[in-house]
Amino acid sequence: MNRDLVTFLHERLDEEADLARRCDGDGCGKWTAQGHTVDFCQGELAGFHPTIALHVALHDPARVLREVEAKQRVLARHEFSPAIGDPELPWDNRDDCQYDGEPWPCDDLLDLALPYADHPDYPRHP
Repeated sequence: MNRDLVTFLHERLDEEADLARRCDGDGCGKWTAQGHTVDFCQGELAGFHPTIALHVALHDPARVLREVEAKQRVLARHEFSPAIGDPELPWDNRDDCQYDGEPWPCDDLLDLALPYADHPDYPRHP
């Protein structure tokens, strides 16, 4: 697993942002749940179990877009730093993360990828 993980994460985040933008319609506001009903601002949909209604409302497009932006900032901080093989620099004999110096891919990137582990394009760590 190398740069493929970063590409994979960018693709998933772009998909989530695109879907959230398409669900927002006219940018009417926050989705809310009231009992068995979810108010999507443009209309209401009833018949949910109250817990499911809360879960659906939690995935309000504006919130999803903020979450995607936050994950993109984390991803941008964790850049790939390839090994240069300098024997005088013991840390330069391995690929690492420029942000935290941990072996590539670092735990933060692996954590960002974990929710997508069931995606068919998920890059498997050797």
